[in-house]
Amino acid sequence: GVTSMDPFLKKFFPDVYAKEHNIKPTDNQYCKFDSQVLTLFTSSLYLAVLVASIFASKSVPIYVSEVAPYKYRGALNMLFQLAITIGIFVANILNYLFAKMENGEGWHYSLGLAGVPAIIIIIGAMFLPDSPNSLIERGQAEKAKEELIKIRGTNDVDEEFKDLVAASEASKQVKHPWSSLLKSEYRPHLTMAIAIPFFQQFTGMNVITFYASLMSSMITGGCNALATLVSIFTVDKVGRRKLFLEGGAQMFICQLVIAAAIGSKFGTDGNPGVLPKWFALTVVVFICVYVAGFAWSWGPLGWLVPSEIFLLEVRSATQSVNVSVNMIFTFAIAQVFTSMLCHMKFGLFIFFAFFVIVMSIFIYKFLPKTKGISIEKISLVWKNHPY
Repeated sequence: GVTSMDPFLKKFFPDVYAKEHNIKPTDNQYCKFDSQVLTLFTSSLYLAVLVASIFASKSVPIYVSEVAPYKYRGALNMLFQLAITIGIFVANILNYLFAKMENGEGWHYSLGLAGVPAIIIIIGAMFLPDSPNSLIERGQAEKAKEELIKIRGTNDVDEEFKDLVAASEASKQVKHPWSSLLKSEYRPHLTMAIAIPFFQQFTGMNVITFYASLMSSMITGGCNALATLVSIFTVDKVGRRKLFLEGGAQMFICQLVIAAAIGSKFGTDGNPGVLPKWFALTVVVFICVYVAGFAWSWGPLGWLVPSEIFLLEVRSATQSVNVSVNMIFTFAIAQVFTSMLCHMKFGLFIFFAFFVIVMSIFIYKFLPKTKGISIEKISLVWKNHPY
């Protein structure tokens, strides 16, 4: 949002500002935003997260998976993604309003207000209890049982507590979780920790959220938040695999339609002339349907599924791999997108549609079913895996 504001570009990236505003009708419109320096400003944030993920052993999805009742683990973990989509939507609205400030100071407020959720997180974290898993790992079994009773709201937790203790005992047999990831018995977990975040970024969703105009980003941001609600109410009923596959089919169809629409009007030089309203509306509708498909499948499931399929003994290591891979490819896509758009034109949507097919086949063939299975018994799922 900030990089779309002219006063910000004028101050920090005058070359980009001049290029955008002095473009001639004969120039290729697909290449007007191609600036590696400007994209590095945004994508550098993901490198910071990448560095942080190497040292962090816990994250929101892991924490939620450990404290949530297994019957509602999917829905509760989806609230993580819902919070993200609401945050994006609020940021879109604020950016849109701040961009209209006549004094040109709106970008100050956009960047400054990012501190507000950080303060909320710091204060909120002070009131979070340790997860029972974490307490058992640190030798505080009695306190772990007390926390489990408090979290579940019942004294009838003996069976679950025994499962937690048994899983913890098994995890202690693994002294070096990072090196253990290379062993054959943990290869499925390492594969998922790499493949799922890789594919999540190659859905092409970030291309739309990063580079939508301020107005259209409000529309897609609203669709994103609303569609995430669908996944919250359906994930524990229909299962993860079905949502993955349905969302993949929806995104694939929309990407082909958008590619055909842009190709027919913009051609290879990016000069559409005067666009009729019906055309613009059609493209926005299909983008919203595409965003909805992502928001109830690969968006939230890309965080939920890795957090619940890893065994306790390698969970922190695999989750760090998961976040690292996610950030590496978020950075890569953010950094090269404008160049890809300049060279591939409307074919860029076909490029991402191809990956949607590949990732859907991967999910269909390899992802185990985890619906209704407690996180402590996930090892049984892998033992019974057909491949």
